[in-house]
Amino acid sequence: MIRNARGTREVNAQDYFIGPGYDITRMTVLGPGDLLTAIRIPPAWAGARFYFEKVRDRQVWDFPLVNIASAAVFSSDRIDRIRLVVNGVAAHPVRLTRVEDAVRGKSRDETTAEMAGKLAILGAEPLQHNGYKVTLVGNLVKRAIRGKEEPWA
Repeated sequence: MIRNARGTREVNAQDYFIGPGYDITRMTVLGPGDLLTAIRIPPAWAGARFYFEKVRDRQVWDFPLVNIASAAVFSSDRIDRIRLVVNGVAAHPVRLTRVEDAVRGKSRDETTAEMAGKLAILGAEPLQHNGYKVTLVGNLVKRAIRGKEEPWA
């Protein structure tokens, strides 16, 4: 929820961050006078398993070279629903919808993780000095698919 003097509005998470092609002076949809007042997670994601991993240059607080966040709902060992987002690879977080669609209904195993990692980097076009990020993204996607055994509290 975003509030300002004119009222309140809702923005989907995938629309919150904007790139320089939209407005070079902002990273989010927040404008002058806007305040982010709430983040709502839809009830359909209750009980989801969450995963986050950040790769950085040093073991201190620092901006990520690449990071990944995922939320997944499983039916037995199959992926029922999943959301995957990487950051540090573009001017804004990037949702990997092609990978989400490809792993839906599949087992949460090494075969699925390998396929997802390859699909995540298919067609990647790194800049001159950041080609290493392609490998990082592929590996982080594999790790997110494998996931953790316990959901975050």
